[in-house]
Amino acid sequence: MQFSANLGFLWTDLALPDAIRAAAAAGFDAVECHWPYEYAPEAIAAALAETGLAMLGLNTHRGQPGENGLSAIPGREAEARAEIDRAIAYARAIGCKAVHVMAGIAQGDAAEVVFLANLDYACKTAPELTILIEPLNNRDAPGYFLSHSDQAMRLIGRAGHPNLKLMFDCYHLQIMDGDLTRRLQRMMPVIGHVQFASVPDRGTPDHGELDHRHICKVLRDLGWVRPVGAEYKPVGPTGDSLGWLPELRAI
Repeated sequence: MQFSANLGFLWTDLALPDAIRAAAAAGFDAVECHWPYEYAPEAIAAALAETGLAMLGLNTHRGQPGENGLSAIPGREAEARAEIDRAIAYARAIGCKAVHVMAGIAQGDAAEVVFLANLDYACKTAPELTILIEPLNNRDAPGYFLSHSDQAMRLIGRAGHPNLKLMFDCYHLQIMDGDLTRRLQRMMPVIGHVQFASVPDRGTPDHGELDHRHICKVLRDLGWVRPVGAEYKPVGPTGDSLGWLPELRAI
């Protein structure tokens, strides 16, 4: 099994180019991030070229403090599309192949109409990229528009774009939906990326209510060959939190 280091949580004490280098030194197969925009894309591209790692994904900007994305918020369409454009341009500049379009805090039919329109815009603007949507649990992200995997599946079906995929985050979906084995089996055709962390504390994937060895075996048996995103919050230095990596890599 291959793994990607999510640099939104790992090596956060380092500048992003140095965090990429640290992930490579630790033996990760790829990296991903949340919001890289404070760094010039040339600096990130140089670190990726130096290490040979790929940047698997990045997020559209969250918006103002307290917001969690813009793309499902009625009346904010112009801002949302500007952030989609910004994310796509940055992804193209560093050779990143996926953009997670963040929905934001919104509810109701009007929010769904706006979100679908913005996803249509993103998919058509960058047909060569994978556009991701991710259900977030309502403990960490109260009021977030997208919170269940079946809801995401319905939206993907309604949108009708082959490059629109599900970010299957085992941490969020165990809290909201459970039954992850069967969900992975059923949803695999539309899954664009997989992430994990322990539940309920979002710590290292070596404890808690999820057996990550089982999850990795399910993914392997389903033919998943891309890196799985380690998006957990380490206690202490990231380098001291990697004891799980050799065992899961061997699956």
